Amino acid sequence: MAIDLDGYFGRIGYAGAHPPTLETLRAIARLHPQAIPFENLDPLMGRPVRLDPASLERKLVTDGRGGYCFEHGLLLKGVLEALGFAVTGLSARTIWGLPPGTPTARAHMLLRVDMGDETYLVDAGFGIAALTAPLALVTDVEQDTPHETYRLLGSEGGLFELQVRLGTGWRGLYVFDLQGQLDADYEVTNWYASTYPGSGFLSSLMAARADLGCRHTLRDNRYTLRSQASADETRLIESVAEMRGVLEGTFRIRLPDGEELDRALDSAVRRR
Repeated sequence: MAIDLDGYFGRIGYAGAHPPTLETLRAIARLHPQAIPFENLDPLMGRPVRLDPASLERKLVTDGRGGYCFEHGLLLKGVLEALGFAVTGLSARTIWGLPPGTPTARAHMLLRVDMGDETYLVDAGFGIAALTAPLALVTDVEQDTPHETYRLLGSEGGLFELQVRLGTGWRGLYVFDLQGQLDADYEVTNWYASTYPGSGFLSSLMAARADLGCRHTLRDNRYTLRSQASADETRLIESVAEMRGVLEGTFRIRLPDGEELDRALDSAVRRR
């Protein structure tokens, strides 16, 4: 299936020429996570998460929804390939918020983009810290983006750790290598993430969207505005109606129909 590039560019608000250049890559990496949010409403409602190109395009582009890493990553991979970029899908072990040394599965998707002698990482699907600029695949160098500063740490074993600077400290996001993944690899991990009873995607409402000078994040009934200019602001959402307003307004999600949505939102509001 051919990607509807005009529809995608309309969705992210990108106008003008789009040759396969670093300038184009930077524009897409900046605009995508501002327009297409991270969200897990489908697994939370017990609905399947489909990764075929037609379903991704319908959900994230036409229907005004968001998704989690596999949806963002595969949609973006298809767009970049259609533009002529050399793209490889990678997988990572998330370490965000975990004690050092905690073993985790390969459960996150990111992209490698090769341009001549240079290699870049693109990742619009990490939610709370989604990249808003491509990062050069170089280690021990601080790299600024329109939002946070990041760095890659490397090891002799071919592993990289991506870290983000928050305040005065660094926090690890995930660990990965450069082994390319097949779409079938993502299908297996996606099925596990969206159906396994112990998966966090089935037990907690999550949403995130980058914005100009800030990020919006949601975990169940706890909404946080993380601004580059001031301290974080957090408040609790008290009702399903308020939750709907936040998801539609702040996160710009066109909410799906169905009684199971209100049941899921009610559970999120009540969760403490």
